[in-house]
Amino acid sequence: MNFVFFSPHFPANGADFCDRLKKAGATVLGIGDAPYDALDGKLKAALSEYYRVADMEDYEPVFRAIGHFIHKWGRIDRFESLNEHWLELEANIRTDFNIYGTKLDFVKNLKRKSRMRAFFRKSGVETIAQRKCSDRAGAMTFIRRVGYPVVVKPDSGSGASNTFKISNAKELDQFFRDKPEDVTFVMEQFIEGLVVTYDGLVNRDGEVVLAASHRYDQSVMDVVNKDRHMSYTCFPRIRPVVEEAGRKILKAFDVRERFFHIELFETRDDRIIALEVNMRPPGAWMTDAINYTFDIDVYAAWADMVVKDAAGGPYEGKYFTAYASRKRHLDYLHSHADVLAAHGDKIVHHQPIEEVFSRAMGNYAYQMRSKDQAELREAVAYIHAEKA
Repeated sequence: MNFVFFSPHFPANGADFCDRLKKAGATVLGIGDAPYDALDGKLKAALSEYYRVADMEDYEPVFRAIGHFIHKWGRIDRFESLNEHWLELEANIRTDFNIYGTKLDFVKNLKRKSRMRAFFRKSGVETIAQRKCSDRAGAMTFIRRVGYPVVVKPDSGSGASNTFKISNAKELDQFFRDKPEDVTFVMEQFIEGLVVTYDGLVNRDGEVVLAASHRYDQSVMDVVNKDRHMSYTCFPRIRPVVEEAGRKILKAFDVRERFFHIELFETRDDRIIALEVNMRPPGAWMTDAINYTFDIDVYAAWADMVVKDAAGGPYEGKYFTAYASRKRHLDYLHSHADVLAAHGDKIVHHQPIEEVFSRAMGNYAYQMRSKDQAELREAVAYIHAEKA
């Protein structure tokens, strides 16, 4: 298999994906904008060739890079970045070169929240009331139907950037005064609840070969807009209602040979409501949380599925894994040394966060695991405790 990995240097776990692809037997070819000498040593060892482009947003040089690879290595079997930002470029390259995977005619269904709703309805999973938000009159028509508060967010994009809760007419007017003209927004009914995920791998036959679930302790929208820390837990077992909803959504989208990251609202009255779907690995160290929870190598499981069509598993959850971040502007009660001394027996990883991800993920984060969930809750509270 000739596998072209786009942007293998960023995010950093691209090196792990490329390393496992090579170990699974693929010829791994990279395209990126970083100088070759700046690449991680593990990534260099995994790549059979690296093609540098000056601007990764410019389609023509990427197109030429694929032409070069075909001339030198033969047919390209896969083209992936495993990154939301490049979904459309990936689909364009696959369409132009007839490479296996999602093509241009379907990719907008994976990028636009307004398109996702049709698939959620097809799945039979409850979804959020929504409409495009282009003018105040249309927004008021929607608000009269669902009431305040509402949430506005970009139709295309991931994370919680440019996502706002609007609770009254004054805040609505402020939104329409400030909103970027070049961004299409959707407005959704506000749901009181927290996000729970259904994450994993689906093979080329559409079968789920690995599944996990995480639950956030805070609203990611509030974390970003209020510049707060955040935490989540990866569970050793998936709640049946979450598993059922996730599988129904995967069947409706009919995606093959991909990671999936499905976000659902879990409400106080125990409803499960579809929020959005991302056909990529989950962010915020969640791939590693899956590794720690199941004692596996999810990077290798993905590579073996892609290269060898391997079924993998069965995977049995053994631990709870928690993530807790810190923001540098907050005054914490316990120092970093205190955290290591108090909970070092549970901490499996800790490091600074790349600045581009820090608004949501924090400036520094700790990952911990234990068979006792209460122990992890105590550790997260200790890490997040602030001075009065």
